[in-house]
Amino acid sequence: IAPYAVFCLLFSVTAQLGFKFLVSLLAFMLTVIFGLAIQLLVVFPILVWFLGGMNPITFFKRSWETMLTAFSTSSSSATLPTAMKCAEENLGVNPTVSRFVLPLSASMNHNGTALFEGVTVMFLAQISGVDLSFGDQLQILLLCVLTATGMAGIPGGSLPLIGMILAQYNIPPERIALVLGVDRILDMCRTMVNVTGDLTTVVYVNKSESKRPPTEASQPPTPT
Repeated sequence: IAPYAVFCLLFSVTAQLGFKFLVSLLAFMLTVIFGLAIQLLVVFPILVWFLGGMNPITFFKRSWETMLTAFSTSSSSATLPTAMKCAEENLGVNPTVSRFVLPLSASMNHNGTALFEGVTVMFLAQISGVDLSFGDQLQILLLCVLTATGMAGIPGGSLPLIGMILAQYNIPPERIALVLGVDRILDMCRTMVNVTGDLTTVVYVNKSESKRPPTEASQPPTPT
């Protein structure tokens, strides 16, 4: 009954706040998508180029299958096998590195989700008429980063965490229902950013590990 329930919630809120709410909701969506686009198309290419030592165009060409899987499933955990295969076969990452970094990154590296949480809390605060000081906004930013780190890699996994942050700043937690109608498409976008960030991380770690000299334990014994 979730689709019908979301429709009823949006209908009642729109009846109370008027058509301007839908305009504000559209602006919220565009803000989230624009922020995710900057992360995906500006920040990640810079990191891949300077830290990972790989051409960003080559990186995206070899990662598109994983990005598409993340977009369609909205789950970092479900995309993990595809990401590991992509890293080892397409990006040339050492299997030892990919099988350690990617599972850890899929559980903790949710930069797209952190961005979404921050924008959502600010949007719902404005809709609810709650005035947040600059210090409050910085605290919300920190909380969004920390809660996104421990988020479950499943569709909609960030919504309960957003409700927790809302309650701490006297924003009605039930206001989270206002974004449920558009959360699915935003979830698809932010999951793709999360997984692309995982691949960016594993490319960098693989490069840094390849430059390390072999440890004494890994060196072959000297013949006597």
